[in-house]
Amino acid sequence: SAEALAKSEREGAWREMARQVAHEIKNPLTPMKLSIQYLQKAIDDNAPNTKELAVNVSKTLVEQIDQLSKIAGDFSQFANIGNIKPKVFNLSEELKKLVNLYSTDNKLKITFNEGTILNRMINQDRIQVNRLFTNLIKNALEAGGGNRFTKVEINQYEENNFIVTEIKDNGSGIDEAMQHKIFEPNFTTKTSGTGLGLAICKAIVEKANGKIWFTTKSEE
Repeated sequence: SAEALAKSEREGAWREMARQVAHEIKNPLTPMKLSIQYLQKAIDDNAPNTKELAVNVSKTLVEQIDQLSKIAGDFSQFANIGNIKPKVFNLSEELKKLVNLYSTDNKLKITFNEGTILNRMINQDRIQVNRLFTNLIKNALEAGGGNRFTKVEINQYEENNFIVTEIKDNGSGIDEAMQHKIFEPNFTTKTSGTGLGLAICKAIVEKANGKIWFTTKSEE
């Protein structure tokens, strides 16, 4: 019975994942198809603004292809969480590189306080750790909705022989009713996106024998 239940749960999880992949792929495909059909009609009718339409359609297609690429990338990351290639590296240095990268964004002020942790080496998958903090910083940026100046503060300290990395943003917070879903694979508060970002973060941290959690205060 236990084996049958486990098999049923796995199959259910894969069905749900397949449903979600199909749903996410259909979203960009619809405007792509409509744009091409609109351009084809303009060509058939010898419309005088065909060149202008072609430029606009090309722009739409590139945007939607980028979206499809992101969808494929998100699901690929999620599927390959278990493929770990440990390497010894300096966690603080990795975080500094990300902070420097995002410091060029004029809608973001990002700071990093490494505290007393100097030259602390960890033996983990470097690419996955980089992906973890990239996802968390992107999540902080998106929490502002793009309409506010975002502040992200990264603090690092030691606690019970663990390295604790805290990422704090000035976003609008998460409603209490949604808090239990935040690390679920298909949860998102955005109008688009796979909802895999924080699920990937959770999986990476747990594969590294760590723990991830959050505290939040909803905007009044």
